[in-house]
Amino acid sequence: MIEKVNHIGIAVNSIEEASKLYTEVLGLKIKEIETVPDQKVRIAIIPVGDIRIELLESTDPDGPIAKHISNRGEGLHHIALQVDDIRASLEALQKREIPLIDKTPRIGGGHAQIAFLHPKATKALIELTQPAK
Repeated sequence: MIEKVNHIGIAVNSIEEASKLYTEVLGLKIKEIETVPDQKVRIAIIPVGDIRIELLESTDPDGPIAKHISNRGEGLHHIALQVDDIRASLEALQKREIPLIDKTPRIGGGHAQIAFLHPKATKALIELTQPAK
């Protein structure tokens, strides 16, 4: 089911401002910045070894990242766990009565299939991700 931690998502007001810590201080490099219109977000992808840090900036004041920042401030948003078969993983979680935000996958950054587990059950927002092939 779970292969590895794929990425850590951090909600930020400004990718340009937040990325200075990662690039200028920590010496990391932004691989790319992409926009995912369906999720109303810009994502800066920063590789760190075999995983990534994703800086998440809202493109809409009513988007989920903007709402998260309004309620909780900037900071950790989610942890993404990579799976080999997202549909089978979601079915297994439903059978165990784990509450899901997404019962079917949707398309996320890098055209990966993604789905979120409800944080009420997991104590943190967890994303399942199956990278595009």
